[in-house]
Amino acid sequence: MSAQAAIAEKTTFINGLNVQQALDTIAALKADKSLAKFRFRAKNRWVSGGENRSTIRDFYGAGVEDTSRMKPFEFVNGEPPVLLGDNEGANPVEFLLHALAGCVTTTFVLHAMARGIAIRELSTELEGNIDLQGLLGLDGAVFPGYEQIRIKMHVKADCSDEALDDLLAYTQGHSPVCNTVCQPVPVVIERV
Repeated sequence: MSAQAAIAEKTTFINGLNVQQALDTIAALKADKSLAKFRFRAKNRWVSGGENRSTIRDFYGAGVEDTSRMKPFEFVNGEPPVLLGDNEGANPVEFLLHALAGCVTTTFVLHAMARGIAIRELSTELEGNIDLQGLLGLDGAVFPGYEQIRIKMHVKADCSDEALDDLLAYTQGHSPVCNTVCQPVPVVIERV
C-alpha cells in the first residue's frame, strides 16, 4: 500500500484538502496526461494614470473549458502617491508578491497533505527590492525588476523540523509561480 493510499484510509481531509479527491485526480492525470494541460487567462483595461483593472474568469483545464465561475474576479491595480497614483489598489509588483505567496502556500499545503503532514499554523512574509532606475530607463545597467525576493514561512506542523525543511525545498522546486519567477518563461507582447 502506498503512503498516499494509507493516508486516504486514515482520514478524509488533511489541511482542508480532500485526500481521496487528490488521489483520484492524480490517477486521472496518470491515465491521460492531456488532462494536465491548463490555460489560464486574464484581461486588463486601463482606467487612468496608474490605475487599471484585471478580470479573471474562464480557463481551460482537465480537457474542458471551465464554467464553475458565475462572475469574474476583479483586481484593481494602482500606485501609491510617491509613484504618481492615488492608492487605487496594490501595484503590480505587490500583486506579484501576492501571487508568489499564494502559490508557495498552496503548494506547501498540497504536498504536506500528500505526505500526511497536518499543518496547525502557516503564514508567510514576503519582501522584495526594486531599483526604479531600471523601470525609468535612468541607468541601463540596473535591472528593472525585483533584485531579490525573500519569503519567510512561519510553520507549525505535526512533523520534525527536518521534514519541514524537506517539504519547503520541495515546495520551492514545484510551485508554478515560484518557478516562473526563478526561471523566467518567454513573454510575448504584441499589438492587436
